[in-house]
Formats: sequence, structure tokens, C-alpha cells
Amino acid sequence: MDRRSVVAGAALVALAALLVTLGAAVRPLFVPDRAPEREILSATEIAFLQDMTAHHEQALLMVQSLDPGVTPVIARLARQIDDVQRVELGTMLGWLRLANTLPSNPQPMAWLHEPGTGHHGAPVAATEPVDTSMGMATRAELDALAAARGREAEVIFLRLMQRHHYGGVTMARGADALLTAGPVKQAAREMVTEQTREIGMIGLLLAQYG
Repeated sequence: MDRRSVVAGAALVALAALLVTLGAAVRPLFVPDRAPEREILSATEIAFLQDMTAHHEQALLMVQSLDPGVTPVIARLARQIDDVQRVELGTMLGWLRLANTLPSNPQPMAWLHEPGTGHHGAPVAATEPVDTSMGMATRAELDALAAARGREAEVIFLRLMQRHHYGGVTMARGADALLTAGPVKQAAREMVTEQTREIGMIGLLLAQYG
């Protein structure tokens, strides 16, 4: 190999190295290194799911605390509530895991009172007090339910669950008003339908107790 060939080969290698270097420098200007990750759930969706998770967990606790000796109609209603909310709870926890977030909300119900939105999408003052209960039972009420038997247990259960469902419907309607589309919005709508139907059933049963 003569000297001219060696020089030419070295020049080609140097040119190739230069082109690689220039390509690496210019590439970020035209082709992003990686497309931005798509948001799995919005902040509102996450907050709603977290709060509704806690809400469903207490409903299941109320069912578990109910006297097993209640009448068949009350036992059947309790099983229905347990079945529906257990499935919904599993779905919500799955969504939260996909979003890589905790199941508990550090600011309960704050999303429902964001400036400019109300329980049904109506404007509300940013300073309006945040109701974090949404029908949730107190520890004392849960203890009373667990200790009650027979007719007393049935009445306590129905009253607590009725209030609890009213709170759940308010939350679900709020999420439906705030969200534009997607599976979380659809789930919220289904919760409104199911819990409204159960509220009607509970009202009829309470009327029978006078």
C-alpha cells in the first residue's frame, strides 16, 4: 500500500468521525431522544380515585360489621353493596397502581372544591370550606353498628349506608362534571346510577321501619 492510499484512508476515517459527531450534536434539534411519556391519569382523576377508594373501603367495613342475623332482605342488600363496591374498588386500585401513585389522598376532597367548580360543575368560591366527610361514618358510629343486633342493627346500617351513598353520589357527580372523557368518568357515571338505585331501596326499607 503506497503513502497516498494511507493518507486517503486516514482522511476518510476522519471525515466519518466528523459526520458522526455532527450528527449527534444536531440530532436533538430535529428528533427528540424520547417521546414524552403520556399521562396515564390526570391529577383530578387520581384524587377522585383515591378519595373514592377510601369511601368504598368504609362501605365494605360497614357490611362486615353488620349483624349476620339480620333479616334476609337486609342481608341481600348488604351482599349486593359488597359485591358491587368490591369490584369497583379493585378497578380503582388497579388504575392507581398503573399511575404509580398511592391509594390515599393527602388532601381529601380538595379536587371537588377547586376554584371555579362545584359539586355539579357550578362556580364555587376558592375559600369555601372543604367537606372531607362526604357521608363517611365516624368511629363511634361504626362501633355502634358492630355492637347492635337485630332490628337496631338493621336501622343503623340503613341510615349510615344511605348517608354514605349520598356522599358517594356527590363525589361521583363532581368527577363526572370535572372530567371530559375516559374510563374514570364512565366509572363515576356508573357509580351515580348504582348508588342512586340503592338509595331508593334503602329509603323504602327505612319507611317500613317507620
